[in-house]
Amino acid sequence: MMRFYFTPGACSIGIHILLEELDLVFEAYLLNLMNGDQHKPEFLAINPKGTIPTLVCDNGTSYSEYQAIAYWLARKYPKAHLLPDDMDLATKAMEIMDYVVGTIHGQGFLRIFVPEKFNTAAEAFPAIKQEGEVIVNKAFAILNAQIADSGYCLGDFSIADAALFYVEFWALRSGIQLPANCLQHYQLMLSRPAVKRVLLEEGYRLE
Repeated sequence: MMRFYFTPGACSIGIHILLEELDLVFEAYLLNLMNGDQHKPEFLAINPKGTIPTLVCDNGTSYSEYQAIAYWLARKYPKAHLLPDDMDLATKAMEIMDYVVGTIHGQGFLRIFVPEKFNTAAEAFPAIKQEGEVIVNKAFAILNAQIADSGYCLGDFSIADAALFYVEFWALRSGIQLPANCLQHYQLMLSRPAVKRVLLEEGYRLE
């Protein structure tokens, strides 16, 4: 059976959504990052990077990094059409996902949530967080202009939507206003049964 290592409300929520969308049977392992579960030897034996999300497949192969796991799930279960068959659209899905993870998450929200990663001086934290908000708002504006008329990133639900959802989820819980199309996308995602199940399973009330 697959094993999924995650932290409630973290970026792993996007992978959790994909697993639920595929209706897969898996064992869920909650990691408390504040308690340092990611640094324990038993987890490092699975993922030496100590990061979430981490997925261990039926054959024992483990995958880390958000984009890699999302891509594997889409290719492993092609009938779910989580990645478009059209090469141009599939490439666009990867582009959006990489932008979400690398820029909105890795450059923007990391500054907002963990400013000490960029400067250990406490007096620098407000400026770092403000810089993070600028990065996040600019990135959302760019993606806002790209969202399809259907409300999803590429017309139909794909791995790109699960990635965009998790940063939209963070934004609304950080007091960051989403532009109109991104807000519509977030609300559309909330209407999906799999998303509702994941939020409830991770301890969040539906909005």
